[in-house]
Amino acid sequence: MQKVYDFLKKTGTYYLATVDDDRPRIRPFGTINIFDGKLYIQTGKNKDVAKQIAANPKAEICAYDGETWIRLNCTLVEDGREEAKESMLAAYPFLRARYGESGDNAVFYMTNATAVFYPFGNGGEPETVTF
Repeated sequence: MQKVYDFLKKTGTYYLATVDDDRPRIRPFGTINIFDGKLYIQTGKNKDVAKQIAANPKAEICAYDGETWIRLNCTLVEDGREEAKESMLAAYPFLRARYGESGDNAVFYMTNATAVFYPFGNGGEPETVTF
């Protein structure tokens, strides 16, 4: 899990895919945090992405750092604890103005996660990490 966190943190932006009815939806994300031994992402509760995760918690993340790309399949579970939300806000202080007082902050941790790191153009073998 730490390797996945480090990679996504380094890239700064990753792409989260969810399902909306029968259509895939993908968008850029930038929040990633480890709290209570789990890997978390964050969004606003009222955003479409949060509604899509509630309806179907299966998601995929993809990112590229210029040398390696990752594909991460997981199930996202909302964590309503204030401690989990506060941990994310502490990791990303700029979010505090938007989500800190409004209660609109939703944090999700990953379960049943399989991440595959693919070397791009250097002939190496993919590496799989599960958590």
